[in-house]
Amino acid sequence: MASLSLRHIYKKYPGGVTAVTDFNLEIKDTEFIIFVGPSGCGKSTTLRMIAGLEEISEGELFIGDRLVNDVAPKDRDIAMVFQNYALYPHMTVFDNMAFGLKLRKMPKAEIKRKVEEAARILDITHLLDRYPKAMSGGQKQRVALGRAIVRDPKVFLLDEPLSNLDAKLRATMRTEITKLHNRLGTTFIYVTHDQVEAMTMATRIVVMKDGFIQQVDTPQNLYDYPANTFVAGFIGTPQMNFINCTLVKQNNNAYLQFGEIKIKLPESKAANPDLQPYFGKEVIAGVRPEAILDTPAQIAALKDCAFEVYVDVTELMGAEIYLYLVANKVVVDEALMAKKNVVIDKSGEVKLTARVSPRSTARSGDTITVAIDTERLHIFDKDTERCICH
Repeated sequence: MASLSLRHIYKKYPGGVTAVTDFNLEIKDTEFIIFVGPSGCGKSTTLRMIAGLEEISEGELFIGDRLVNDVAPKDRDIAMVFQNYALYPHMTVFDNMAFGLKLRKMPKAEIKRKVEEAARILDITHLLDRYPKAMSGGQKQRVALGRAIVRDPKVFLLDEPLSNLDAKLRATMRTEITKLHNRLGTTFIYVTHDQVEAMTMATRIVVMKDGFIQQVDTPQNLYDYPANTFVAGFIGTPQMNFINCTLVKQNNNAYLQFGEIKIKLPESKAANPDLQPYFGKEVIAGVRPEAILDTPAQIAALKDCAFEVYVDVTELMGAEIYLYLVANKVVVDEALMAKKNVVIDKSGEVKLTARVSPRSTARSGDTITVAIDTERLHIFDKDTERCICH
């Protein structure tokens, strides 16, 4: 087992391209850390620097108390599971899993014991005599995991290991990898662009963008207290709604105004000292889809935060309905305007997504009243995109 310390890590390529900038992270022993972010954010590059497959341009990497910047990958006591499995096609499952141990000149009896134990953990004992071409993607993924397990490493590195699997198998393998982490009690570092994987598996999540760490926290804290609009929009499905609005004060009350709509802020937010310099200025309001409410009882309780919206599209998801709404909708005869060559200004329209009960009666084309639960509202600085208050 091992802790890791990444201190002021940079990755610079020839030509002035910096893929990772000032990466600082302390990873505790047995943690399940997930690096998440869009393609090109530097997450796989960081993982490869930990593995020793990429040279660290600046900074220090410690595994335990040992500085490993100049230590060869084979001597770092880590095991990596790749996106494409990287199995040898001419070897059986047993030989694929045993290959690394044979290179270490381990006794045959010990190799057999380790491979059979890993196969039992992963439920692939019946596959030990098969070749990779005769296996499904999920089975190959288990073999790749097994090859890592037999080495008994201090740290497991997994680079988008589920991206080649179908949705149902991906969900199953998420559970299997979490159970495997709990059973082995080893440090896992996992890279994905899928925020569902990150939210369901991680002890802590590292959100990255353009080579910079945006926020490091537990999945729930990232969801409830995002540091900026990027984290807020990246974590959560459907993503958070963002509304450009003006923060105004009237009769000692604080409101967010966008177009003709005004919603009252709760006293806890209105009195927040961090918010005071923003009165009279434009801000970004962030609202999770589940914080847009549509039942009569909810609307009555939040009448100062209620407004009319046009229902553009509805999606029944079984246990819930997604409503795609338009606030401040411009109502015109578009066919007539097109004939007259008139350009319709819809810049004031605000598009929102709500997650509501499957019992909702809203249908496409309806105009309905909704209310925002302002206790769950986030307010961001329009220029820096940093969160002002939650």
